[in-house]
Amino acid sequence: MVPRRIDMAHTLIRSYGLLGDMARLRTRPATDADISGFHDGRYVGLLRDLTPEGFGAGGEVARRARASGFCYVNDIVLAIEGLLGHFRRVLYVDIDVHHGDGVETAFVGSNRVMTVSFHQRTEGFFPERRGLPEHVGEGDGRHRAVNVPMKKGMDDDGYRRLFEPIMSKVMEVFQPEAIVMQCGGDSLSDDRLGHQNLSIDGHARCVGFMRSFNTPLLLLGGGGYTINHVAACWCYETAVAIGKEIADDIPAHCYDGYYRSQGYKLRYPVDKNLKNDNTDTYVTRTKCAVLRNLCELEAAPSVEFKEPAGGSIDAEALFHRRPPREDDDPMERLHRRCGEMEEGGFVMELGKRQLDLAKDDRESGGHHHAHRPEPVKKHRSGKLHIEYHAHDHVF
Repeated sequence: MVPRRIDMAHTLIRSYGLLGDMARLRTRPATDADISGFHDGRYVGLLRDLTPEGFGAGGEVARRARASGFCYVNDIVLAIEGLLGHFRRVLYVDIDVHHGDGVETAFVGSNRVMTVSFHQRTEGFFPERRGLPEHVGEGDGRHRAVNVPMKKGMDDDGYRRLFEPIMSKVMEVFQPEAIVMQCGGDSLSDDRLGHQNLSIDGHARCVGFMRSFNTPLLLLGGGGYTINHVAACWCYETAVAIGKEIADDIPAHCYDGYYRSQGYKLRYPVDKNLKNDNTDTYVTRTKCAVLRNLCELEAAPSVEFKEPAGGSIDAEALFHRRPPREDDDPMERLHRRCGEMEEGGFVMELGKRQLDLAKDDRESGGHHHAHRPEPVKKHRSGKLHIEYHAHDHVF
């Protein structure tokens, strides 16, 4: 995924004047050692050999030693592991349309992390493994993996009827000291890959609900492939997170043409022609199954708190404040840091490498696949990120 949707969200947030209401922090670049805190060192070495720089391909389905979906580095797992050095229990909530199986697998046996995933689970929809209510974790982590599968066409009302009672019960029985919430925009109506029917208000209601518990909350982006909808959603959810009301009319700015199809409004109409396969009976049955599992969870575990290796994390060493700058554009920073090669030249060079690989393959009788380009490694803002150019359409 190219970073355009991320830049669109940042620019829209700036256009609404929300940046002045936040203390912005810039993280230090992650080291190989940081990333190897979860990922296999050989896999990190493979990524290290790839160039150039970009951002936007960390995500919830990446595994320890391999990429999955559009995700190459599981920055969410790395974030949670960092939080575990300061909090006894961390809750992960995922409202992306895809099952957050990478994060779930990473902590499946832990009694200090609970993962809750609300996702579409239909035949042929990625990922098809697990993700059912009966998949509740293992060992010490039993009943600390919560899965809420949905069929196509889930609307705001059905989502609310699942999300709010389930998350209320989760907060009651697990009593987290910190929350990490992944707000993937592919559960919105009219997404290019997802098949749900949430409005921006319905999606943001989940953010507001978790904010209401007054627990430290880390909000993250995620999937989302209709980029104007994603940017509008993340802008609105930023306003919800900081308690600001913003107008529905989108301010004039460099990307406002992308919002023409939605009348230059933050909100756009949901698809009235999309059938909702989530019947009242299905929603009730799913909710009851999940709540029964949560009732099996003992009272919040008494966990001995141990300092992480190397002692406490110094927040001032991780972050440094910078004064607000209206002209601080993440795309410009990306282009400055790429330096070595402009994007078109890089893609041409990548294609040449693939053709050379295919030629070598024919000559050697091997089995390289020249039609699938290599992922592209980039570093930015405290995480390792990858772009992937293997698809006809780059989002």
